[in-house]
Amino acid sequence: MEFLCYHRDRPGSLPLRDELLEEHWSYMDRYAKEMIARGPTLADDGDTPTGSVHIVDLPDATAARAFAFEEPNYQAGVYRDVLLRRWRNTLGRTMWDFPGGPSGGARYLVIGLGAGEAADLALPSDRDGLIAYGPLLSDDGATWLGTAALVRAPEPDAARAVLTPGRYAAIEVHHWQSGGRPS
Repeated sequence: MEFLCYHRDRPGSLPLRDELLEEHWSYMDRYAKEMIARGPTLADDGDTPTGSVHIVDLPDATAARAFAFEEPNYQAGVYRDVLLRRWRNTLGRTMWDFPGGPSGGARYLVIGLGAGEAADLALPSDRDGLIAYGPLLSDDGATWLGTAALVRAPEPDAARAVLTPGRYAAIEVHHWQSGGRPS
């Protein structure tokens, strides 16, 4: 089962985040085989972290909750909240398989929070910029709760356009970069 985990940073927690960087990477290294995508969201300056995205393939919702809430930054209070939802990997690949490579171009996390009937279950016709894409689901996978994507796009409005306007209660767009331990 695939899950999207988005930890949002608590204001003022950057020094603590920096202090725990190695501990965070070591924790994530334990999940390397389960990782579909990962990386920080960033402020408009393109440098200051605002959160952390992890899309993982885990056995069940219990394992996903353990992954999210045992994470060192969460345990230490870096994060103010966590969005944890079952997710379906519509592209069937990891971020490392993205034909556009691991860097280059502006990249975004786009989260559409569902409102009513399911939307955007099929892949958009323009897939060139899609790094990861899929519906957010209830723990049992039966109820559509929204859609989440990692997108390479020229600017935030172009990233937002991967989702159908008017079909969501809200659409969030966050600057994002591919993550992981630097080589």
